[in-house]
Formats: sequence, C-alpha cells, structure tokens
Amino acid sequence: MLAAYAAGQDADDPLSGLVVGEIAEPGPPHPDWVPVRVRAAALNHHDLWSLRGVGLPADRLPMVLGCDAAGTDPDGREVIVHAVVGDPLWRGEETLDPARTLLSEKHAGTFAQTVWVPPGNLVPKPPELGWAEAASLPTAYLTAYRLLFTAADLRPGQRVLVQGAGGGVATAAVVLGRAAGLEVWVCARDEGRRERARRLGAHAVFPSGARLPDLVDAVVETVGEATWAHSLRVLRPGGTVAVAGATTGAAPSADLNRVFFRSLRVVGSTMGTREELRRLVSLLVATGARPHVDAVVPLARATDAFARLAAGDVFGKLVLELP
Repeated sequence: MLAAYAAGQDADDPLSGLVVGEIAEPGPPHPDWVPVRVRAAALNHHDLWSLRGVGLPADRLPMVLGCDAAGTDPDGREVIVHAVVGDPLWRGEETLDPARTLLSEKHAGTFAQTVWVPPGNLVPKPPELGWAEAASLPTAYLTAYRLLFTAADLRPGQRVLVQGAGGGVATAAVVLGRAAGLEVWVCARDEGRRERARRLGAHAVFPSGARLPDLVDAVVETVGEATWAHSLRVLRPGGTVAVAGATTGAAPSADLNRVFFRSLRVVGSTMGTREELRRLVSLLVATGARPHVDAVVPLARATDAFARLAAGDVFGKLVLELP
C-alpha cells in the first residue's frame, strides 16, 4: 500500500529519513482491531519529532507516520480515528494511562491507505464535516478543546489569551474559544499572524509580550520559555495557565513567588479522551465552526507537506488526501 513512513532518523535533518512509497500492508496488531480505509490524514509536529528520533525507537523502523485520520470502517461508516491507544487493562481516562501511546509510536500510523485501530477508537464523522476537516481534529483540535474546557475549565464570557498564532493547537484554540463564547485574545510575533488570528475570530490581538489592557482568566500556553513570564504576569488572581507544549524551551523561571502569591494554577494537558473528541465534533456541528485547513495535498506529495511544516510555513492544518 502507499504510505509515508520513517525509514531512518536524523535529529538535524529529519526529512532525510522520510520515504513516500509502497510498503507492505500490516495485519491487525491485536485480533479485535479493525481496519480503517483512510480518506484524509493531518500532519502534526509529532511526525517531525518521530523523524528526529524522539518518541520512536529506531528498532521500530520502518514506521508509518501519522496520528490523525478520517475514513471508513469495514461496514462503510464514516469515522474519525482517536489517536490515543491505551492499555486494554487500564481503567479510567486514557490520557492518564502510563502505558498509553499514540498511533505511529508503537503501532503503524495514519499516513497510509489503511490503518488498524481498536474499535473503541472510532468516533462517527458527521456529514457536516468534510474529510480534511475531520482529519484535522484528533490531535491539535482535541488538545485545544481539552486545554480550554478541561484544564482551564473556562465558561462562556470568560477571557482567554492564546500565546502564539499559526501553530495547530493555537489556531484551534482561537477557533474553538470563539465558537464557545469566550473572549479570545492572541499574542503573536508578527503582524501577518496577528491579522490571520483576527480573521479566525480573535477579539483582540497583540505583539508577543505586550502589556495587555486587562487581565485574563486563563492562558493557553504551547510556546514555553519565550512566553512563560508573560503568561503568568497577565493572569488574574486565581487564574490558570494551561500548558500543552514548550516549543521554545521547557525550563523557564518558574516564578514561584507570583504563582503562590496570586494563587495561580498551572495545569498540564496532553491530547484528550475519546469522549472529548466526540464532544468536540458536536461543538463544531452545533456552532458551524470549522477547523482551519492551510492546504490539502495528495499523499504521494507528502514530502512537500513535511517540508512546509519543518520550515514553519504553515497557518492551520496541512492535510494529506487519499483517493
């Protein structure tokens, strides 16, 4: 079958290990897993990290990449694939399972004509969502949904600051926050990104690190060291910084005096649950909000999409399309 897969790894030149071509179609990793015929699959920075050798041991190569997909199950039903695979014996929320993994870490991923998944990892795709839109949800949009409504526990009318604009999670947080009735502010490093965030629905945009006209109830933080001090500084007393990434570094000054003196909450969050994915889909259908898709390209041209992602030349989601 046609697939985009990691045949090698290089921390400095991740694309050197990417191959787009024919690979043997895998069988089910477990007897009860089901095949999904992939119609669209979205790229994430996780895929680049896999090519750099982070989170994917070399002894598992070649590995089909990709966490996100939408397609059809064996009965022809249109479905969205939930990327978090937990231990079958785990009881409780799958994001808290110490043995959890994502598709393409231990089991073949979604950048292929067929992906095998546990039957419990399928969520119905409503007809209101196109294939590319549905494929954009399971990582970036699910992460943003959980940051806003589980980690930060925000309610309509509250104010949230999204640090950064253009990345998948930050873009998703703007779209979902606006759809859910939040007042969405965005800080971004250049005017082009700020203007695009405004067009997505941000109520106000500011340069990175700017003094804001008021305090916020919560901050969505995926940038890390470059914005951490600002994130803590703009929170109201009792506010929350919800963290799901650290692209500019993971070890900023904790500023503990500010944290305890202003009773701030720092809440980490990773991906989300199948139930949260179902609620996310329902939110989009009910509100008419849709994921922002930067471009849709054929799977055969996956190398071009990876190159754009690696260069940071993306605003929204890059989606691979299969016939």
